[in-house]
Amino acid sequence: MPDPTPQTPQRPAMDVLVVGAGPTGLTLACDLARRGVRTHVIEAGDRLLAGSRGKSLQSRTMEVFDDLGVVDALRAGGSFFPPMQTWRDGERQGEWQLIEPDPRAPASRHPRPWLVPQWRTLDILRERLLDLGGTLECGARLTSLTQSGTQVAAEVTHSDGARRLVSARYLVGADGSRSTVRESLGIALKGEDGGLRSAVVADVRVRGLDRDHWHIWPDPAGELLLCPLPGTADFQLNAKITGEEFTATPETVRGLIAARTHLTSEAVTDVGWFSFYRPRTAMAERFRHGRVLLAGDAAHVHPPGGGQGLNIGVQDAYNLGWKLGQVVRCHAPDALLDSYEVERRAAAADTLNLSTRLYRAGRSTQDPYEQARYRGRVCHLLSVHYRDSELSADARESRAAAGVQAGDRVPDLPCVTTKGPCGNLFELLRGPDFTLLAVNCAPPAAPAGLRTHQVTGGPLAEELGTGLFLIRPDQHIGLAADTAEHLDRYLAQVGLGSGDM
Repeated sequence: MPDPTPQTPQRPAMDVLVVGAGPTGLTLACDLARRGVRTHVIEAGDRLLAGSRGKSLQSRTMEVFDDLGVVDALRAGGSFFPPMQTWRDGERQGEWQLIEPDPRAPASRHPRPWLVPQWRTLDILRERLLDLGGTLECGARLTSLTQSGTQVAAEVTHSDGARRLVSARYLVGADGSRSTVRESLGIALKGEDGGLRSAVVADVRVRGLDRDHWHIWPDPAGELLLCPLPGTADFQLNAKITGEEFTATPETVRGLIAARTHLTSEAVTDVGWFSFYRPRTAMAERFRHGRVLLAGDAAHVHPPGGGQGLNIGVQDAYNLGWKLGQVVRCHAPDALLDSYEVERRAAAADTLNLSTRLYRAGRSTQDPYEQARYRGRVCHLLSVHYRDSELSADARESRAAAGVQAGDRVPDLPCVTTKGPCGNLFELLRGPDFTLLAVNCAPPAAPAGLRTHQVTGGPLAEELGTGLFLIRPDQHIGLAADTAEHLDRYLAQVGLGSGDM
């Protein structure tokens, strides 16, 4: 019989304990593990979450996954979104695109969103985490936590009832909208539902429907959509619900399809995963309390309009991962972690507003081309910037007001370096390090841990102009300067020595 009494924790057994093995938690754990940070993930469920859930990977998220080394697996397991197909009275009314790529969007090797069932994204991230030396434990639920000036002690209860205490230098709550971590800290999640309609999402198998389209049935009671999921025989169902009383079961899901489409309930041959939810928009009062931080849905929740939910959590993780890495491995000042909330709170607020607006609008078949163009302009996340952060310093004497600035995601453009041509900048940036670009000028001596490239031409040089550009590990410009005199102070902020400059 397992001993239910937790043991006294000793010195921190790990650097970072991540609570929650969703997309946010696994992305963060992968980023930390590749930096040599001792990382352990616990997940309350006995297995990773099932279901297609957040199936849309936006352009910026694909860039993150490219950097983490999982984009090829995601490419193999997904597809572009198929065109929309509208139905009325059992007749096809024509097809249209949900999203039209924005020709003015920042350059990216991933210009279109990618369709992957969330369960597959989780499987791919889990395998990458284990390859990198991180560890994952399912059936392990956080039940309480305390912290001191040097560590966090977490009580973990296993599915067999056994309890143990584990210690870590830092703990990150990525455990969803009902976050145990957030509640343990007494941090409120403030917001409102804004009159948003409830909805059902499910994975179903249906006879008599082609898999070349994302099918939509407009209905006064609420639109219903069936999207084919690549590499499976499933469709993801989305349906808005009128009224508050609804219980999601295989029978009620079949009933929805029969009531709002030309398909019969018998055409639904299987109902796998399903969920009923009441969307709301809310933000945690703060994202950090001492050595504990919040990310993803634990920090902010919003409706699924525009396919932003999974993606914003991944961006949280990508912002936080390098900062924790610098503090843990490079002895950067602990205050560096304060910049996480400053930068991601503003980005989250913008996403919450956008998601709410798109959820209310739905996937309208009225003037679909204009709506598709709008979605193409606002959903890719390539334009998110941190210009107002203390970690964004633009010390150039002259710069164009409309040009690239410190805090922006650096343009992923072709360039020429002293080592030869490069098809895309992000090929040079791949990996967990800072990179100094000396554009049309000589690079200064650099400390260990700082890569340097001398850029002598190409579209990137034209876009950036002459100067020194320090690129953070998350591909945002930290420092833009004419000379190296500002470099020492910035590097000290992020835990890199000044070297012989």
